[in-house]
Amino acid sequence: MIEPRANDDELLQLAAERHRYEMLQVGLDLLDQGLTVFDENLKMVAWNDTFLRLLGFPRELAFVGADFESFIRYNAERGEYGPGDVDALVAERVNAARRFSSHVTERVRPDGRILLARGEPLPHKGFVTLYTDITEQRYIDNLLRHQNTELEERVARRTAQLENANAVLSRVNEEKTQIAQALKRSEERIRLITDTIPAMIGYFDKDEVFRYANRGYADWFGVAVEAFIGHTICAVVGETVYNRVRDNVRLALTGRQVTYEYLIERQGRPMTARSTLVPEIGADGEVLGCFVFAYDVTEQKQMQLTLVQAQKMDAIGQLTGGLAHDFNNLLTVVIGNLAALQERHGDDAGIREFTEPALQSARRGVQLIRRLQTFSRQQPLEPMAVDIARLVVELTTLIERSLPESIAISTELADTPMHCLVDPGQLESALLNFALNARDAMPDGGRLRIAAAPLRLSPGAVDTAEFGVPAGDYIRFEVADDGCGMDAATLARAFEPFFTTKQLGLGSGLGLAMTQGFARQSGGGIRIASAPGQGTTVQLVLPQCQPELPAASPEGDGAASQAGDLVLLVEDDPAVRRVVRQQLVGLGYAVIEADNGAQALQLADAVPDIALVLTDMVMPGGINGRQLIELVRQRRPGIGVVLMSGYAEGLGNREERTLRVLDKPFSTRELADALQRALKEDA
Repeated sequence: MIEPRANDDELLQLAAERHRYEMLQVGLDLLDQGLTVFDENLKMVAWNDTFLRLLGFPRELAFVGADFESFIRYNAERGEYGPGDVDALVAERVNAARRFSSHVTERVRPDGRILLARGEPLPHKGFVTLYTDITEQRYIDNLLRHQNTELEERVARRTAQLENANAVLSRVNEEKTQIAQALKRSEERIRLITDTIPAMIGYFDKDEVFRYANRGYADWFGVAVEAFIGHTICAVVGETVYNRVRDNVRLALTGRQVTYEYLIERQGRPMTARSTLVPEIGADGEVLGCFVFAYDVTEQKQMQLTLVQAQKMDAIGQLTGGLAHDFNNLLTVVIGNLAALQERHGDDAGIREFTEPALQSARRGVQLIRRLQTFSRQQPLEPMAVDIARLVVELTTLIERSLPESIAISTELADTPMHCLVDPGQLESALLNFALNARDAMPDGGRLRIAAAPLRLSPGAVDTAEFGVPAGDYIRFEVADDGCGMDAATLARAFEPFFTTKQLGLGSGLGLAMTQGFARQSGGGIRIASAPGQGTTVQLVLPQCQPELPAASPEGDGAASQAGDLVLLVEDDPAVRRVVRQQLVGLGYAVIEADNGAQALQLADAVPDIALVLTDMVMPGGINGRQLIELVRQRRPGIGVVLMSGYAEGLGNREERTLRVLDKPFSTRELADALQRALKEDA
């Protein structure tokens, strides 16, 4: 006897299962990744439009049961695999596919697009392959509209048979069972495919209740898939995350596609996801729910931050390069005139009272420019074996004059001799910067401790990793205060260029960043420990070395010239040229001047008595200092040459320079030594 009600219920159940399958298939078609599934006989089971579009296949080539070989042959015949026998090319790829092994390959299509193909084996043989257009790195843009036509026809045919075959109930039940099994197999395949895709996929209805979630989505929130189905978004993701995405969810339920990013805490660290909500619109125009397609973009965000940091560093380098040359020329004039004034009126205490602090400040300006150049990798360091105990003691005396009486200073130095192979000026600047930062952190007074001691770092030690240095012998410097300290957020940005917590005008935000650059260039490392209310401790490690043996005294004092030697001075800045000329005359040299390379070359040809050429590096007129020296050497091989430079860019390391370089600003003693060496070595 026929039971219409029971039959109707079963039809409704079948229709619901069909709708569920279609929802999954439509969701799959929304991906912007190409997809194919082949069974153990290399027959096509599933595909999508994106696959055909990305690989340029005609639609008639793809159908359920299509041979894997037909796609390979199509590619081979249109030259996708290069020259060669078509049958051999096809056989090679079909045999590789029959191994059903995981593989990831890249290839460039004739249209220039780069495709990433990732193949994964399926249970009972067969495989699923994902094709991603990695040229544009776009996320889900187009809905996959192609449905499983064959399955839809079978469902429609079986449904019609059920409606017209009430007299043959056993046959109808058998056909319904077959349909249910086919739907189940299809759903299992879709589940396997979506769980394999490296994306987070879900679906929630208009009441914000999840109806579907793939394994990646569940793993992202750290829950089982079962915890999604039948639960609201808020219940699954938590109130904190829900409040971040709520407005976007409600906007998508109005029928608009929405893309947004949100943060989530996972394993104690922040992670970022980018989600796209695609509304499902019913035939009556009502929003039934939304598909969710999301990706983890945490690494991408970190790469963007790294790029911004690199751009900042590049900006510092360009700023420093433009500043160094002009500033060093200015300091050459200032220091040269002050030194000349001091030499002429050395016995006048009133004049020395003004010239000494002015000279000291000008020389501090020189050190500042060199620190900036070192930080931007445009000024080579000048390392030497430095007596650490002596340097710390002398620096402590300077620091005591810079700190208020409310701050007590103590030093702790090891009893054993300590030497580091570093640039002493850079090391002094680094320690002074630590001390001044400590002063600012103790406005009401406190204690400042400066310590130095040998440290041996062994392979694999925690300190070795934290300092980022290889194992070996080091000197550890420690500057500690009991000031206000820093919170975790401030500490994380302490070495970032231009970052400062000081008021406008009281700090550039470059001190610690430059110190970090100096430490790394010197083969060392730096770390900071701090907490609010517990003070700050800065530790700097630098490679230990043996003290240098005393150098043999050079012949003579280097201050006197060869009597009457004629120097050709080439400098485009009149003020700098005047100061250097005064220094040369004071040393007993005769001087002729030129303000550009072309004029200097004419003088070198016309005046045979020129013994030395002292030229600036950067000059107008088409001939710079390096070119001038090369031209002069070609004409006068025995002439002495010295190159002045206010900017080290382009000169290379000092060991690699083929020219004698005198960095601006320079003292009369340094000028005399350079000229004497030129006379002895170039003659």
